[in-house]
Amino acid sequence: MGFSLFPTLKGYKKEYLGKDILAGIMIAAVSIPISMGYAEVSGLPAVYGLYGSVLPILFFALFSTSPQFIFGVDAAPAAIAGAALTSLGIAGGSPDAVRYVPVISLFAGLWLLFFYFLKAGKLVTFISTPVMGGFISGISLTIILMQIPKILGGRSGSGELPELVKHIWETGRSINWLSVALGVGALAILIVSKKYMPKFPMAVIIMAAGMLATIVFHVDDYGVTLLSKVEPGLPKLILPDLLHVNYQHVAGRGLMIAVVIMAETLLSENNFASKNGYKIDVNREILACAAGNLSSAFIGSCPTNGSISRTSMNEQFGGKTQVVSVTAAISMVAVLLFATGFIGYLPVPVLTAIVISALLNVVEWHLAVRLFRVSRKEFYIFVAACLSVLFLGTIYGVLIGILLTFVAVVMKETNPPRTFLGMIPGREGFYDLGKNHYAHPVKNTVIYRFNASLFFANSRIFQEDIENNIKEDTKTVIVDAGTITNIDITAADTLVMLKNSLEKKGISFYLTEHVDTLNTQIRNLGIGNLIEEGCVRRTITAALLDSGLTRPFSLEEVPDELLLAIERKETAKKRIAPWLPTLPAEEENTLEEFTWAFGEDAVTMIEKKVHEVISGLHHWPEIKELSESGFSSKMHAWRNLGAIDEDELLRRMEMHLDEISANMEENHSKQLLFQLIEKRRYKLAEELRKENPEVWEKLEKRRENLEQQLEEQNPELVKKLHDLEHSIKSDVDSR
Repeated sequence: MGFSLFPTLKGYKKEYLGKDILAGIMIAAVSIPISMGYAEVSGLPAVYGLYGSVLPILFFALFSTSPQFIFGVDAAPAAIAGAALTSLGIAGGSPDAVRYVPVISLFAGLWLLFFYFLKAGKLVTFISTPVMGGFISGISLTIILMQIPKILGGRSGSGELPELVKHIWETGRSINWLSVALGVGALAILIVSKKYMPKFPMAVIIMAAGMLATIVFHVDDYGVTLLSKVEPGLPKLILPDLLHVNYQHVAGRGLMIAVVIMAETLLSENNFASKNGYKIDVNREILACAAGNLSSAFIGSCPTNGSISRTSMNEQFGGKTQVVSVTAAISMVAVLLFATGFIGYLPVPVLTAIVISALLNVVEWHLAVRLFRVSRKEFYIFVAACLSVLFLGTIYGVLIGILLTFVAVVMKETNPPRTFLGMIPGREGFYDLGKNHYAHPVKNTVIYRFNASLFFANSRIFQEDIENNIKEDTKTVIVDAGTITNIDITAADTLVMLKNSLEKKGISFYLTEHVDTLNTQIRNLGIGNLIEEGCVRRTITAALLDSGLTRPFSLEEVPDELLLAIERKETAKKRIAPWLPTLPAEEENTLEEFTWAFGEDAVTMIEKKVHEVISGLHHWPEIKELSESGFSSKMHAWRNLGAIDEDELLRRMEMHLDEISANMEENHSKQLLFQLIEKRRYKLAEELRKENPEVWEKLEKRRENLEQQLEEQNPELVKKLHDLEHSIKSDVDSR
């Protein structure tokens, strides 16, 4: 997303305005009791909570890319700031507290700004859905538990679950039943109306009814708590007092609050974004949080945070953009200037019921049920993340949740899905022996599929699976590594040890089907000899052919009648379409496989193989025989050359005629050697032209491409070969 101010207002539609304004007014109304309560939790006078609902929410909206998220004074940062004062022996509401808390806000904003420049928002991608859901649910339940004592007629709680439960129990000893009736009644009406009239602004009606109850029936005379009266007036700009604070203390608490704000806000924003089908720029959200906290510091307020409860309410009333935040800020200005007198008529339990109603929507009940049904491990992670927040607080809850995510990943990777493969008679491809009744193992062969990256935690089980399934007659082990995208040094050592162990037993070992980047890792890890020795092949079929098997591959335990039926089918196929190619694709791409296996070193390795072939030629009869039968047998580990591959090999050999001549014990001219090689190339082309025209066309195109490549590599040598061709042609024409 491009950098712009108020990015969510781009392309604004006028039909959004009504819902945005309504949602903004409701957010401001609900923020009055919430913000005042949390300001007191942080150690500031209640009015500072209203101050923190003006500039911070505007500055957040200025940068935020979330169209619906609401910022303001919130539970977790306020609680940490309040705890900081307690540890220093500073009394809440005192002049020292008023001086100290804004400095904590300032440092929280500076840390968030630092995180923005570090692009730390990417860290959120390491948090899984179960952790995110458990985290959000834990925070929501914590705030609900904080609010319950206010319905009972007491003050809001603070701390973690044990402290909250204790506070609820103590408050319950002196319950105000009228307060309970108002709070529970309001909550019941909100829940029912949400189900049957989800679009109706019932919260507005509830608030108006609460004010009327105070004005008409004087519920406060019966012990129902009302919101504190607030003196009218806007917040004043201040400079945080940096001269009378412990920098180590405020920087440390500021860092803790910044981490909590980043984690809680980004997790919640991603949750709402995913649920409502839009995207956010997580790094811009960190900047928005930084701007909100810095502005809070300069009006003397406490640290501010993204609010789950108010965002949920915004969602309930259909808010579409950050016009909601702007409206809420303007509404709060109006309240501070003209309506502070009405604040004193609002019953706390009624407004608390509105907050709890919004929070009940945030708790991920449905996710918990879904996880319980489909993945118990992830369900337990959800529960652990939720309980961690409840018992240990926000920051420890996040850390434990992330730790559990990585533990779950490691556990999953240490015991990945894996299977042994075979073939179904009469069909192409390889099938899971455990799931396909008609699949049979390839004779004397173990084909093993490992569905995970190979690393230190699972390399042992990889080795044991293979070793435990080797039989006395096993001659070949093939690993389908199609899903192995990474290996580490431990896994590399395991592959070498396994290969050497199998080799001692006379068993060939192959790694197949993987992406070419894995070959780069293999070379970089120092076990490139596996590739050079031909243990790494592009397909399972190529490995089977290389092991000496021929099509159709022999299978174990196949009924004789089924084999006869397949043989009759193949015979009929050849009778109807004799032109069908007899060579599989794997036999036509060995040198292409070099590029896949050796990457940037492919040409060097092909040349190395050419030299190996040349070094094995010593007698004239031998080269004459190879010109008839082909050069596959001289390729050692990389056998099964197709026609196109052999043609390229022969052309490259022609570029080394001097070396071939020097290597031959008999004296023959380069012209005769060239003629012999060209005779083989001509024979290959003719056989393909007659038996398989499609492959012949591919051969012709490949010859053109190869010639261009060779001319780029060594133009002088190619020119000499062309001169030799013309010389031979001239001799033939003269005869």
